[in-house]
Amino acid sequence: MIDSNETIEEFLAEHASDVEEAIRKAAATEIMPRWRQLAAHEVEQKSGPHDLVTDADRKAELYLTEELGTLLPASVVVGEEAVHANPASYEAIRGDAPVWIVDPVDGTRQFVRGEAGFCTLVALAHRGTLLASWTYAPARDRLAYAQRGKGAHLDGERLFAGVPQPGRDLRVATSHPDYTTEEEKHALLGLRADGVAPRPCGSAGLEYLAIARGESDAVAFSWEAAWDHAAGLLLVEEAGGAHLTLAGEPFRIAGGNALPFTAARDAATARRVVSLLSGGA
Repeated sequence: MIDSNETIEEFLAEHASDVEEAIRKAAATEIMPRWRQLAAHEVEQKSGPHDLVTDADRKAELYLTEELGTLLPASVVVGEEAVHANPASYEAIRGDAPVWIVDPVDGTRQFVRGEAGFCTLVALAHRGTLLASWTYAPARDRLAYAQRGKGAHLDGERLFAGVPQPGRDLRVATSHPDYTTEEEKHALLGLRADGVAPRPCGSAGLEYLAIARGESDAVAFSWEAAWDHAAGLLLVEEAGGAHLTLAGEPFRIAGGNALPFTAARDAATARRVVSLLSGGA
């Protein structure tokens, strides 16, 4: 059993490229052959018409579960589709073993529509601390990697989120209304303020990447599912950004967060977004 982050750092030094290769192969064998080729029986609803799952989601997650578990035998995998089948498996995020957090196709709605705005998300965490993450957009063949304390990179180039341009409206991607309670909807109304330009989010992973690249200023999300957030939160952090919950605390992947929460290009913007959300609540 791995018992220290230092040991995981040694694993990453040797095997980060192997993780990337596994992600690329999962996309090449299980996702991209189905992109724009899905039959009706390969798409199902989970909790509603906006919560879809496809054969690509299921098969890519199975592929990654096997490959990542082989690379790091002491680890466990928490994947979106496995948790849907067995909700109790989510508890592994709170355990002592290193955990891979996997969203095989983030942006399934976009994938089903044949759009390019989807990605595969993988994060490695230990005892609640995010240590590494991979965000791969296979239709665009772009891969972002972040490692705690070592920065964030996109296709090998260092990412710096920077700060929002003075005098320009804050560009903020927000939760889809179907995934918000009435209280959260009311909080999000706080973003309808002068100097803010809210819009519905697309793939969460790609929204986080846009912040890390300085193309977007913030997100305001109202759900906790770690597979949607883990990879992107570390990416934003390592690009110089910050994240805060409605309680003014960093988001915890183990859960128990005051929602909505934000991730932003810098700490000042994160505080501003939380202040607006608090005013709307």
